[in-house]
Amino acid sequence: MVHLKAGWLLWGVILMLGACGEASAAPLPNVNIGIGSSDNPQDVAVTLQVMAILTIISLAPAILMMTTSFVRIVVIIGFLRNALSTQNVPPNQVVIALSLFLTFYIMAPYWGEANEQGLQPYLAGRITQEEALTNVAEPLRAFMFKQTREADLALFVNLSDAPRPDSQEDVSTFTLIPAFIISELKTAFQMGFMIYIPFIVIDMIVASTLMSMGMMMLPPVMISLPFKILLFVMVDGWHILIQSLIMSFK
Repeated sequence: MVHLKAGWLLWGVILMLGACGEASAAPLPNVNIGIGSSDNPQDVAVTLQVMAILTIISLAPAILMMTTSFVRIVVIIGFLRNALSTQNVPPNQVVIALSLFLTFYIMAPYWGEANEQGLQPYLAGRITQEEALTNVAEPLRAFMFKQTREADLALFVNLSDAPRPDSQEDVSTFTLIPAFIISELKTAFQMGFMIYIPFIVIDMIVASTLMSMGMMMLPPVMISLPFKILLFVMVDGWHILIQSLIMSFK
């Protein structure tokens, strides 16, 4: 009986769709992608621009992570999670989301300047595409120069066999980006070391206490974890950490 009802219901749906199709024969969209010849060089230039834009869009996550404050933030939060010995707490999704929103907060002035100087004038037709790219890159380059150590920048300049730059304008962006990344990693590891110190002290105290009591079979992490969380909450650890992260970029 159930199969009979289901069959009648299916036929009813088919008849209703057929009636709707006869009543209003709405055309379905059709998309065609093909490769053909062109006698106009401008068509080739537009095609290359579209391909370049698609390539940039595909690399957008990497550009977002490697030219902003995201690297330092996510590494430091990872150090905090390991120091607390909380395994996957907070989970990776929370860590990435928090790092992204902090990145948006820190980079907002630079992105706003890039939008005002590069994107909006280009959309209004006041500047060319090359000038727009230069104006958009300038605020980001200023941010990276501010956070990059001279030794790291000199390393990549020497490895590239490029002539010694006389000013920041002479430094290529492709040279600046890797120097900025390793500078960010060094800063993140330095801050991570400072984060580890109080939690290592708690681990040492708990481990020595358990050994003196003869409880060597009990993992010290099981005892020290609640004390680490209690210490972190009592000192308002998230407030201190986020404030230190933001101030480290100023």
